Order: sequence, then structure tokens, then C-alpha cells
Amino acid sequence: MLLHLAELDRRGFCLLLFWGKKYRLTPIALKLSTSGNGPTYLYLAVLLLLLHRDGQSFFNLLLASFMLELPCYLLLKNTIRRTRPCHCLPAGLVHDFEPSDRYSLPSGHTAGAFVFACAVLQVYPQFGVPVLCWAALVGGSRIVLGVHYPLDIVAGMMLGCSSGYWAGQLLQG
Repeated sequence: MLLHLAELDRRGFCLLLFWGKKYRLTPIALKLSTSGNGPTYLYLAVLLLLLHRDGQSFFNLLLASFMLELPCYLLLKNTIRRTRPCHCLPAGLVHDFEPSDRYSLPSGHTAGAFVFACAVLQVYPQFGVPVLCWAALVGGSRIVLGVHYPLDIVAGMMLGCSSGYWAGQLLQG
């Protein structure tokens, strides 16, 4: 069963990498991936804190969510130690893009994007669906760039959503 799942993961990666090359998605993937960098969340949270009446609630929820997500992310990443596809495939097969660390499971960009999306969904529900779609695209961009397998993205999504959910529950009392 696990071997079958690993094979599906590898095939899904190759398919998405192929589509990315065929349709020249690398520039878009780079922009999407960059939009999921950590400072983006801080800037948006501070901006909302200063300019919107629900900004304090959003800031608190986002902070609590990342306080749950980050230690879990680091523990998983450094315990599982799954080699990134860009570090184990032949040169030229993946894009010339170097990630910030060596391991791939879970995807930190995806986890962060879904933490943010879940916070938006709870505080600004009218923007939930577009932000969840954006978070999924951030995850997909990481596959197109060759730095994550699909299951890394699924794990990041689950980590981000569960962190956002539990932070919301904790803050509600």
C-alpha cells in the first residue's frame, strides 16, 4: 500500500512538472511561491491590524495559528527528512530553483498559506474561498518548481488547516 502511494506521488510529481514545462508555468509558479513567503503574512496582518476593525482578531488568530504550526512543521520536517525531488533527480529535469532547506515533507509554503487562508476564513469569511484557492495554487507552484511532491503539499495543507482550526478553537475559549 505504501509503495503504491509513493509511486502515485512520484507519478503525480512528474505529471505536474511536465505540465509546468509544457505550458511554461515557471514564471507564474515563482510569483505564486513568492506570494507565500513568510513576510507576506506579517505585512498583511499588520496592515489589517492598523486599518480594519477586525484586524486585532485576525492578527491574534494568525499569530496563534503560526505558534501551533511552526513547531509541528519543524518537528515533522526534521524527523521525516524526506529528500526534495530537486535534490534527487537528474540535473535539468527540475528548475534551477534552490529551496531554503533540504527536506520536503511537509511543505512549509503550503502550510503557511493554509494557516493564512484558515485565519481569513474565520475572520473574513467573505474572502475565504478566493484565499483558499490561492493557498492551493501556492502549493501547486511548489510542485511545478520541483521542490515538493504532491503528498508534501497535502501534508502542508493538513498541517496549516489543522493549526488554523485549533488556534481558532483555543481563542474562542
